[in-house]
Amino acid sequence: WGINGEKEAMNGKTTNQILPNFNRNFAKGACIFLPVGGYYNKKHFPEKGRISMRDLNIIREKKGFISDMDGVIYHGSTLLPGVKEFVAWLQKEKKQFLFLTNSSERSPLELRKKLQAMGLDIEESHFYTSALATAHFLKTQAPGCSAYIIGAHGLMNALYDAGITYNDVNPEYVVVGETTGYNYEMIIKATELIHKGAKLIGTNSDMTGPSDRGIIPACRALIAPIELATGKKAYFIGKPNPLMMRTGLKRLGVHSEDAVMIGDRMDTDVIGGVESGMETVLVLTGVSSRENIKRFSYQPHYILNGIGDLVPKK
Repeated sequence: WGINGEKEAMNGKTTNQILPNFNRNFAKGACIFLPVGGYYNKKHFPEKGRISMRDLNIIREKKGFISDMDGVIYHGSTLLPGVKEFVAWLQKEKKQFLFLTNSSERSPLELRKKLQAMGLDIEESHFYTSALATAHFLKTQAPGCSAYIIGAHGLMNALYDAGITYNDVNPEYVVVGETTGYNYEMIIKATELIHKGAKLIGTNSDMTGPSDRGIIPACRALIAPIELATGKKAYFIGKPNPLMMRTGLKRLGVHSEDAVMIGDRMDTDVIGGVESGMETVLVLTGVSSRENIKRFSYQPHYILNGIGDLVPKK
């Protein structure tokens, strides 16, 4: 172990005897020197959500930006502070950008209309949803297949456009996404079809998500009763699945080293960005807080109060 440049041999001490001293030093800002040569430094995890202008400029020089939507761009029907300025900066600097959302409820056109209602106009080509990713996955896995679908019209339309038909008798797949129409009969039907051989697919692995009403159940919470009833585990398509992350990079037309992933979730946005080789930015306007990020083995490269902090100050 190397703590603040000081060597400390075990000398017969147990790990439990060493770690308390180690933890006290780390709390003071020490680095953890790892066998692979990397380290984490507390300057990357400031107490008030700010990092130096020099560090922010590293992100600003990137060519591509991938951003989550719920909890980053808006809460329900409310646009978050700094979003208009951030989008204007992306457009002014001619950055490549994509809004990559795990929500499967809306189509890109509907997302554009939703943002227009909030005073922000962005072309449809800048949106990619877990519904589109799910449709693409099924089309490549089993062209012309059918599915029993539990989800909103955004998912229904994406699957239909990919040539996947609705089937509640003998489908190859049961596909589950977010929907306000979820009910017990759907759980029974899905369970029945999976027992007959249908495979279980989830549009994303989010357990909860932000809304106007606070934190609400998301796709994984809806799919859990079906998993429990059948003993089958779902395959989730959305973030952090590399299938969706790579599609995002491909749409941007940039290498992962030249891209940034911005999100409010450690378990989808940040891990997805880390595993794809991108710089990661966690914003504190959604699900994650300073307290709950401490329990993860991986950490974001940067933590900001909101997405507007990325815009250079005049």
